[in-house]
Amino acid sequence: MCGIVGYMGNQDATPVIMNGLRMLEYRGYDSAGICTMDSGEVEIRRSSGKLVNLERLLKEQPLYGNIGIGHTRWATHGKPTVANAHPHKGGSVVVVHNGIIENYLLLKDELSNKGHKFLSETDSEIISHLIDEKLKSTTSLEEAVQQALKELQGAYALCILCHKDNKTMIAAKSGSPMVVGIKGNEFFVASDMPAIISNTREMVIMEDGEMAVFRNGEVKFCTLDGEDINKTSRIVDWSPLKAEKNGYPNFMLKEINEQPQAIRNVVAGRLREDKGDVFLEELGLNNSGLNAFERLCLVACGTSWHAAMAGKYLIEEHCRIPVDVEIASEFRYRNPLISEKTLLIAISQSGETADTLAALREARSKNAHIVSICNVVDSSIPRESDGVIYTRAGLEIGVASTKAFTTQLVALYLLTIRLGRANGAIDLKKGQEMLAALNKLPAQVEKTLELDSQIEEIACEYLTSWDAIYLGRGISYAIALEGALKLKEISYIHADGYPAGEMKHGPIALIDREMPVFILAPNDRHIVKVRSNMEEVITRGGKVVALCSEGDNETGKRAEFTLQIPWAGEALSPVLFTVALQLIAYNFAILKGKDVDQPRNLAKSVTVE
Repeated sequence: MCGIVGYMGNQDATPVIMNGLRMLEYRGYDSAGICTMDSGEVEIRRSSGKLVNLERLLKEQPLYGNIGIGHTRWATHGKPTVANAHPHKGGSVVVVHNGIIENYLLLKDELSNKGHKFLSETDSEIISHLIDEKLKSTTSLEEAVQQALKELQGAYALCILCHKDNKTMIAAKSGSPMVVGIKGNEFFVASDMPAIISNTREMVIMEDGEMAVFRNGEVKFCTLDGEDINKTSRIVDWSPLKAEKNGYPNFMLKEINEQPQAIRNVVAGRLREDKGDVFLEELGLNNSGLNAFERLCLVACGTSWHAAMAGKYLIEEHCRIPVDVEIASEFRYRNPLISEKTLLIAISQSGETADTLAALREARSKNAHIVSICNVVDSSIPRESDGVIYTRAGLEIGVASTKAFTTQLVALYLLTIRLGRANGAIDLKKGQEMLAALNKLPAQVEKTLELDSQIEEIACEYLTSWDAIYLGRGISYAIALEGALKLKEISYIHADGYPAGEMKHGPIALIDREMPVFILAPNDRHIVKVRSNMEEVITRGGKVVALCSEGDNETGKRAEFTLQIPWAGEALSPVLFTVALQLIAYNFAILKGKDVDQPRNLAKSVTVE
C-alpha cells in the first residue's frame, strides 16, 4: 500500500514529486525517498519515518533534474529503515515499487549467484537488480524491463529510471494501482489521482500487464510483449476529493467496495503459513513477553468498540485468555483494575479519539503494557503505545466507518493467532487452518458485495419503517450492534442491536408488522438457538430478514427476505456479515436521499470529549 510519484517534463522534478507524496502519505508512512536524474546521473535521497524527515534532508542535500521518481512506504518485507526505503538501485537501474513480489527469494538467490549484492531486506530491491541483469543482454531499457517483469510473481506498480538511458522513464502495473497524468509534453505518474490532480486533469488509468514508456516528450503504452496499446485519456473533475471517488457516486460506496483490497493490505507480509503464525513485530513483544500478561483489556469507542467486542470472542475462544471490553469514555472516569500484568489494547481508526487516548493514559499511569490497533500512522494513540498493529485500510473519507472496521476485525484475528501460537493454545495445524481461511476472505467479500441488488429490494420494502432490530448470538452479537449503528448513522432510522437470547426480556414488545428484524444466523454453534429466536419473532407477526450462510436453505424458509452469505468459518464470517449490513444501511440511506458521506451531527474523528 505504498505511494508512488513519477515526473518527466520541464519543471524541477523534486517539488512536483514531493507535493505528490504529501497527497499519498496516507498510503505509507514508514519511510520515503526520491531519485532525480540530471545530466545523465541519478541521485537518491532516502529517510526513515514520515515524509517531513525527507523534506528536511532535501533542504540540506537538494536534488536537481527534470526527471524523477518518489516513494512513501508501508513496510512489508523488511523493517522501516533507511536501507529498506525506496528508491532501490541495482547497477544502473533505480525503481520504486508498490506491491509484493512473491518469488523474490528465488530470484534473489539466482541474482546473488550471478554476483549481485543486495543492501536491503525488501522484495523490491530484486526488481532493480533483475532489470540490470537483463540489460547485459540487450541495450534497450524497455526490453530489459519487459523481460524482467515476466519473471515476477505477485503484485506491482513500478516506476523505473536508468542512467544508461537518461531520457526515459518507465511505469508498469500488475495488481497495484497506477495512473498517468498528461499535460502537453509533461508526464506525471502516481498510485492515486490525488497525487497529481493539482498538475493536470487529463488522466490515463493503466491496466494490469501494461507499461508506459516516457521519452522525448511522448508517452507510449504497450504490453509486456511489446505490443502497442492505444489508450484514451479522460478529463477528471478538478476537485481532488471527487477524483478520489474513482467513478463511485460517493465515498461510502467506494470504501465498501475497497474492502477486499483493504483486507489484502492488512495481511500483506504478515502471514507465516509454514509456521501457522503471523509476523507482528510492531507489537514489540516476543512469546515470553506475550505470555507475561494475566489478562487483556480492550478499550474503544463507537464502531471500534464493536470490533473490540468481536475481539473478546476471538481471543477468549482461541487463546483462552480472559478479556475485558471497555467503553473508553466510561473507563477513564473510574478506577479500573489495571496493573503491569495487563495488556491493554486501544482501538481507534483515527488514532486521535479523545476518550480512547485518555483511557490509554489512565492505563499507562497504572503500568499496563499498551498496544494500539489503528489506521492512521503516527497519530497520537500509536505514538503513546508500546506497540501497534496498523490496519492499512487507506484513507477513509466517509464518516461512517466501513473498511476501517473490517480491517480492525482482521487485525484482531491476526492478534488472536499470534497470542494463541505464543501460549500454545493454537497448534501448528490450527494456525495453518486459520491462515488458509484468511487467505480466502477477500474473494468471499467480493462475492458478498454481489448481494447489493437483493439488498436494495429489502430497503425498498421497509423504507417507511422508523425502527429496526438486529439480533445475533455469540460473536454475531457484536456485528448486530455494528449493523444497527450503521443504519442509525446514515439513514437516521432508529435501530438497536441485541443478543438474540435477550429478545424475550423486553425487546419482543416492539415486534409488529411494520418493523424489520434483521437476524444474523451464520452456520455456527448457535444456529439452532437463533432459529428458535426467529420463530419467536414470526409467531408475533414480525417481519424477518434472515442473514444466513450460503447453502443454508432451512433458516430462511419463513423469513420475508433471506440473504445467503459465504461461509468463512465462525471466526471470519463476521467480516462478511458486516459487509452485508453495510450495504443494507447504505441502500436505506440512498433511497431516503441522505448524505451518506457526511451524516448530520457526526465527525470522522472525535477528538473532543
